Amino acid sequence: MTSVQHSSEPAPVVAFPAGFRWGAATAAYQIEGAAAEDGRGPSIWDTFCRTPGKVLGGDTGDVAVDHYHRFREDVALMADLGLTAYRFSVSWPRVQPSGAGPLNPAGLDFYRRLVDALLEAGVEPWPTLYHWDLPQPLEDAGGWPERDTAHRFADYAGEVHAALGDRVSQWMTINEPWCAAFLGYASGEHAPGRREPAAALRAAHHLMLGHGLAVEAMRARRPQNRFGAAVNLYAISPASQSEADQDAARRIDGMQNRFFLDPLLRGSYPADVLADLEGHDFEACVRDGDLAVINQRLDQLGVNYYSRFTVAGTPGDATQAVSSPFSSHSPWVGSEFVRFVDGGRPVTGMGWEIDEGGLHELLVRLHREYPEVALYVTENGAGYDETPNGDLPLNDADRIAYLEAHLRACHDAIADGVPLRGYFTWSLLDNFEWAWGYSKRFGLVHVDYATQRRVPKESARWYSGVIRQGGLPDHR
Repeated sequence: MTSVQHSSEPAPVVAFPAGFRWGAATAAYQIEGAAAEDGRGPSIWDTFCRTPGKVLGGDTGDVAVDHYHRFREDVALMADLGLTAYRFSVSWPRVQPSGAGPLNPAGLDFYRRLVDALLEAGVEPWPTLYHWDLPQPLEDAGGWPERDTAHRFADYAGEVHAALGDRVSQWMTINEPWCAAFLGYASGEHAPGRREPAAALRAAHHLMLGHGLAVEAMRARRPQNRFGAAVNLYAISPASQSEADQDAARRIDGMQNRFFLDPLLRGSYPADVLADLEGHDFEACVRDGDLAVINQRLDQLGVNYYSRFTVAGTPGDATQAVSSPFSSHSPWVGSEFVRFVDGGRPVTGMGWEIDEGGLHELLVRLHREYPEVALYVTENGAGYDETPNGDLPLNDADRIAYLEAHLRACHDAIADGVPLRGYFTWSLLDNFEWAWGYSKRFGLVHVDYATQRRVPKESARWYSGVIRQGGLPDHR
């Protein structure tokens, strides 16, 4: 491990509020490795990675970046960076291999050791209980389209909380339910790789129901803890002012944003989205009382933001708005005809358009249109193809520019009255990037996948300076 070299930047003018949390985020399957060690069972991502043609290069998370064995080194990196918070996910199949019944003591002990190491380093732990690695036995029983999976998740969440809640006060239940439901069960580009639109809708509802049931169980045990969920939101623009394009924007905003925000924060599904979904029998899976369970009081809402969508409802050339290089099946149930078009903006190495103004737009919208809740940017970052230069820190100027622009958007939102309490960049480490395998890098820290050597990039040095100064340098 190479430590971060700190700079001596002048005190910033663009200061963030005292107590603002400065963090970085990861996910279990993307970093832990040790896929068959200490009683861990298979997840849907283990199975998906072994299905030919599903992951670029045939990559898997079997080793990933070996965080399971190197977590102390990684925590030392976090402390060196000056992180005040670290968002990680708990691997459900490591803790409860069958998805039900007794927990695996060895798996749970790993998270005890991780939490203890974080606390000793002065870094606040922010566990997320579900970041897409469903135990394979639960998928074999039907997966998230089955209502029972929501109850199994709540049981698992309650057990993990019982073990760690005395030392962990911040809890996130589910991460990006849109991806888990619609990329997993509609387009098939994420695990478990199914292409069943009606099942995807049921999966989305049951993910939200699982969230609500989990919060109920955890809050009953330790009401002083804080609970939330993380949703991936996009700013949406119509390609033109035509009626068809504006309707396309309404539809995608509905399925991407409001389909999750409205149940979480208002206790209802949006009426126009339900109309768009007519014929898919969605409302049959929504039972009396479900929406009240989903609409638990949230102590915080996580916003994962990367890009803006520009959409059209009229014929023409289309740009595929998916995260995998393989699937041509639309995840947009009920609106499969909508096209995603080039908005004319610069893009990251993922092909995602860079638009920091969209983050400001979303944060202000949440503040003005929804019930008050503390907000955190729980993911934000840029993936690129990167080649290290020996032992020197990788000069990832594009990532620095991306992060700085989005942090300025955060500061502008706070100035507009938005209760934004923290920011977690994605990601701490280069890692397994789902269907893209190891071809794209998001990390502040470069990882040599052959040796597992960690070398902080220039973006790590830059972010460390921002944290130490409590804000951004003035460039006026």
